[in-house]
Amino acid sequence: MKLGTRGSALALAQSTHVADAITAATGRPVELVRIVTAGDASSAPVATLGVGVFVSALRDALLAGEIDVAVHSYKDLPSAGHPALHIAAIPPREDPRDALVSRDGLLLNQLPPGATVGTGAVRRIAQLEALGLQLRVTPIRGNVDSRIARVLGPQADLDAVVLARAGVARLGRTAELSETLDPMLMLPAPAQGALAVECRADDTELVELLAALDHAPTRAAVTAERSLLATLEAGCNAPVAAYAEVAEGDDGDEIYLRGAVFSLDGARDIRLSRTGTPADAAEIGKALAADLLDNGADTLMGSTE
Repeated sequence: MKLGTRGSALALAQSTHVADAITAATGRPVELVRIVTAGDASSAPVATLGVGVFVSALRDALLAGEIDVAVHSYKDLPSAGHPALHIAAIPPREDPRDALVSRDGLLLNQLPPGATVGTGAVRRIAQLEALGLQLRVTPIRGNVDSRIARVLGPQADLDAVVLARAGVARLGRTAELSETLDPMLMLPAPAQGALAVECRADDTELVELLAALDHAPTRAAVTAERSLLATLEAGCNAPVAAYAEVAEGDDGDEIYLRGAVFSLDGARDIRLSRTGTPADAAEIGKALAADLLDNGADTLMGSTE
């Protein structure tokens, strides 16, 4: 089985984990095939590159039959599905929270006024600005290693960076984290920390094989978050955050979804939540998006006033 992956250290770690799980579940050997995407070939800010910049080359290889399976960071996928492809499995999610790496191990609220904090997402920039800590927030690009090096490396030029904890954990570098940020402080991106294992929709045998890797609570949580994003018609680079948790309730499992939309400068935000059953995950996401829109979310996305 040929599994397509981006060539970064994080993508290879994620894909190796999935490949090992496929072999363990099915007995089939898996070969990793490295694919260069437009996002990998550009140094431009992610927000200017557009939705799906890390995905399209992998999907093209799938559709051409060059690979059998692709592994994506789920938050990179466009919110609309592809008619010829199928997300056959969503493995157990890594911790979806954001995290801080800072000089001297300082916590976020211990950074001095004027400290320079780098991050790559407008969602994080808006939330950092909203905290009113008088930080200098700057957009950055790069992989996990290069971002951490800008704080802890010999040529460090930043006081701190904020990045997804999941990527740091998958690379075995959590000892370098100064703080894992509470979602009340920094709400994650929809589907952050989750992987999507995708194959051709007409490959029914492979669809059934890959289903062994699927984790129902993760799928429910991600479905709710992504449904919110799609209903807002916001791409993965919009200042939209969502975080769903599945927990045992009095009458069975419940899903608790929090969603938020921010102005780009963090001056305004709308934060709401909804609960329901995992079976209704998509509807919960749609309903919460409708609540956000009713409260003016469409006036915030892309706004700096």
